[in-house]
Amino acid sequence: MAANVLVDTSLIVAFLNRRDANHQWAVVQARTIPPPWQTCEPVLSESFYTLGPDGAPHFIDLLGRRAVTSTFSLDENLDDVTRLLRKYADVPMSLADACLVRMTEMLPDPILLTADTDFRLYRRHSRQTIPCVSPD
Repeated sequence: MAANVLVDTSLIVAFLNRRDANHQWAVVQARTIPPPWQTCEPVLSESFYTLGPDGAPHFIDLLGRRAVTSTFSLDENLDDVTRLLRKYADVPMSLADACLVRMTEMLPDPILLTADTDFRLYRRHSRQTIPCVSPD
């Protein structure tokens, strides 16, 4: 198993929302690669907004249990994140995605749990694929 397990909005939303098309996949990931998971504040913000009022209690519980933690400082990585945002402006890359790509560059042995296919396009250190676990 990877030393650093990262999650994006798609995993958090799918895990907490039983009606999400990727819910079962997310549940399997949580059993296979259990929390705690690392992410960034933009992912937490996107997740909270996407889940809406009905999902808020579950999201708050996930945070309260420290199952998902924000371990990234945008301020300390701003130059690298803005470089990624410029490079992938045509995709377009979100701030959350740029932070996650940067996290994969910084952390040893990372793996990203995501249903977002854009991560197949992004590259870490300019040439390396992002190590991901995604639904088939």
